[in-house]
Amino acid sequence: MTSILAADDSASIREMVQFTLESAGFDVQCAEDGAKALAIAQTRQFDLVISDVNMPNLDGIGLTKALRALPGYQFTPILILTTESSPEKKAEGKGAGATGWIIKPFNPDTLLKTVNKVR
Repeated sequence: MTSILAADDSASIREMVQFTLESAGFDVQCAEDGAKALAIAQTRQFDLVISDVNMPNLDGIGLTKALRALPGYQFTPILILTTESSPEKKAEGKGAGATGWIIKPFNPDTLLKTVNKVR
């Protein structure tokens, strides 16, 4: 079973992501910010990470950079799920090592198609 770590400071977004992905058979663990996601990622290996950009403590760009520095996450797909849609922010995410970018509000089918494409 594919394991996914999802980080977002919005409880409703975390619940929507978790429901969508678990309904499709994925094992999902959630974190409410980047720092907690990083701590969780250091305790077990995930097959894919989904992260918001704007979060307290550690944002999604910082989380992506930190994950890419960990031995087990150099090649793990990291999707950014955010309201940020500027080309500059997307370039910053790509430079940090993000695999893909999904704009909120998200369509569950689009999320599933993107997850299945990158995993």
